[in-house]
This record gives sequence, structure tokens and C-alpha cells, in this order.
Amino acid sequence: MNKILAKLGLTSLALLPSLAMAAPAVADKADNAFMMICTALVLFMSIPGIALFYGGLIRGKNVLSMLTQVAVTFSLVCVLWVVYGYSLAFSEGNAFFGGFGWAMLKNIQLTAVMGSFYQYIHVAFQASFACITVGLIVGSIAERIRFSAVLIFVGVWLTLSYLPIAHMVWAGGFLAQDGALDFAGGTVVHINAAVAGLVGAYLVGKRAGFGKEAFKPHNLPMVFTGTAILYVGWFGFNAGSASAANEIAALAFLNTVVATAGAVLAWTFGEWAVRGKPSLLGACSGFIAGLVAITPACGYVGVGGALIIGLVGGLAGLWGVTTLKKWLRVDDPCDVFGVHGVCGIVGCILTGVFASSSLGGVGYAQGVTMGHQVWVQLFSVGLTIVWSGVVAFIGFKLADMIVGLRVPEEHEREGLDVNSHGENAYNQ
Repeated sequence: MNKILAKLGLTSLALLPSLAMAAPAVADKADNAFMMICTALVLFMSIPGIALFYGGLIRGKNVLSMLTQVAVTFSLVCVLWVVYGYSLAFSEGNAFFGGFGWAMLKNIQLTAVMGSFYQYIHVAFQASFACITVGLIVGSIAERIRFSAVLIFVGVWLTLSYLPIAHMVWAGGFLAQDGALDFAGGTVVHINAAVAGLVGAYLVGKRAGFGKEAFKPHNLPMVFTGTAILYVGWFGFNAGSASAANEIAALAFLNTVVATAGAVLAWTFGEWAVRGKPSLLGACSGFIAGLVAITPACGYVGVGGALIIGLVGGLAGLWGVTTLKKWLRVDDPCDVFGVHGVCGIVGCILTGVFASSSLGGVGYAQGVTMGHQVWVQLFSVGLTIVWSGVVAFIGFKLADMIVGLRVPEEHEREGLDVNSHGENAYNQ
């Protein structure tokens, strides 16, 4: 196992708690500081990054409802993470779930280390991933769902979808044993959230007036600000997943820069060719598409591979929010599935290709061929889609049974800000 980890550039055992007993008794101060900074950057992606990005994309009468959903679900996930989430995701267990040995962080000593940094920082770093994953989902169900229904769904989905998939991929579970490569969350974060959002969009239904009225982003400068925050925070997301301030973190950092730039250009020129004009919204979407596509691959592929993944991801995302969205006949206000789902799938599959040492990547585990690795990647994508979809259906149905999913139509037309939260974002 250690030889395989070394081949893949995983010099830290931070993601395999069962092996963490071999870690040094004292944390490396540089790695510990690095991981604290990366954790703060990922937290910054949710509050305010996702909040501003999604808030600008929807109509002005619902912007406060979006900010509230992101902020409160963020806090709910943080609490559940400490109570039992971290333990079920990262402690020793079976192939699908950990145990309750670390519930409420019991049995974790103040000086405990994971790899080369303190375990408490690992708790916080992984919490930030869980928070932003849940935050991504709410963009699919914006402008018509009950706030209470969102909270019920989050509790169910986090427990039964995010935690087991994180365990399967990052804690030596089923998909890790199968050899799946997901450096920073292509399956765990993006596909997982996108599928849940797609299921939710179908179950909640289309917004009143959808297809008959023009639903345009109410504040593009807000969208751009959120995009810029997400871009900066993503370096903590990707480079931090190396779990040390090492050469793999440097590779992930540079690959994130290159792939994202390629995706922005691909989306912009693709939109220019199809629609006749390049837009700021398209450029912002290109940033997110590139970041998503490179996420599973950033620590495994070379710079040339990252550029190709970014270019393909940009075009795939553009296709996802135009053509695919029409085929699916879904009302996904923030294009969660079109960008995070499509580009996450593209990135996961291409990871299996460009991780090859012959194409500049770090190489496969001993005896693994490109064909086999691509098959493993496809299987991990398929399992995530099915698992998340089933759990999301259960979660939304439970919320519907308990409180109902949708607000009344008159509340929806007037706006969720005033009817669900008693506030207005802007003076009328």
C-alpha cells in the first residue's frame, strides 16, 4: 500500500486514518501552518464565495433567502460534522462507513497528528469540504423551496450520501480499495452535489413562470465577486489536498491555474462562436468549469494534461448549461448539474487518462493500465451518481412528508426574502 501511495505522490497518510499510527509524534510546523491556511481558504469559498456567486445568479427578491440557506446549512454541517460526521467519514470501519470512535471528537488527543499535521486541522479541513458540497446543492432548488425543507434534506443527505462516499474515496473504503483516483473531490464533492441538486430540482418542480418569463441574474458584479473568491479559495481546496507543503501541492496549485485559464478561454470563445457575443457570465462560468474539471486530477496529471482537461471542461460546461439542460427539461437556476456534474464527470474520467506517466502524469499504481484506470474512474462516477441520487430522493421525500417542499405560489411570486425571512435586500 505504501508503495502505491508513493507512486501516486501521496506522501502523507492524512487521508488514511487506519495507517496514521505511523505518523510522527510531533507535527511539522510548516505543514501544519499550510493546512490551516488551506482550510481557511476553503471555508472562504462557502462564506462568502458560494453565497455571493449564487446570490447574484438569482432574482433580487430571493437573494437573501439564498444567502441565508448557504450560511445556515454551512453551520448545520459544521455541527453535525463534529457530532458524528468526521467519525463516520474518517475513522476505522467497514468499506462504506467509519465508526463512532471519534464522535464528538472523543479519543482524539490535542497532540494527535494525521500525517504531518495536527488531527484537529484535518477535522476542520474536511469539514470545509462537507460544507461547500452541501452549499453547492442549494443552487439547484433556489427560489421556491421551504427553508425548513432544506435543513431536513441536508441532515439526511450529509449522513447517508456525503459521509459514506467520502469514506469510500478518501479513508481507504470501497472505491479507494478499487483504485479510484479523486485528488480533491470530483466524485465526493462535485458529482455528489450535482446529482443531489438535479434530483431536488425535479422533485421541487419548476419555478412559477419558468419558460414564460425571463429569469436573469439580478447582479452580475456580485456573480463576478463570488467567482473571484471561489477561484482564490480553490487553491486551498486543491493544493491542500496534498496534505503537506510538498511537490504534489505545488503540482496541484499550478495545474489549477492552467486548467482554469484554459476553461475560461474555451467557454468564452465557444459562447462567442455560438451566440455571437462573449459574456461576463460565460467567463465566470468558465472559471467554475475549469476548477471543477481539474479538481479530481490536479495532483495526478502533468501541466499539459491539466491544460487539456481545462479546455475540454470549458466546452463541456458550456454544453451542459445549454444543450443538456434543454434535454433534461429541468429548472436548475444556478446550473449546478450543467457545470459541477458535467465537468466533474469529465475531470474524473480524464484523470484516468492523463495520470499516465507517458502523458506527463505521476503514473498509475503498479500493474495498472490506462484502460483499467479509466474503467475504475467510470465505475466510481457511476456509483456516486446512483448513490447520491437515491439518497437525495429519500431526503427530499422525507422533507416533503414532514414540512412540504415548496412555498405557496403567492409567496414564491412575491419573493422568499420577505415571506420566508421577513427582509428585503434592496429598498423598494
